[in-house]
Amino acid sequence: MPHLPFIIAAFSVTGVGMLWLIVSSYLSMRRSEALADDLRQQP
Repeated sequence: MPHLPFIIAAFSVTGVGMLWLIVSSYLSMRRSEALADDLRQQP
């Protein structure tokens, strides 16, 4: 039984997981920066 399909599936799952983590971290960072800017502008 060839191992290649399992290896491809494992790399695909890892790649999708990493992409989701990067995107969610980026969006969270942008949201936090916007909140920090709002706090700085308040008197």
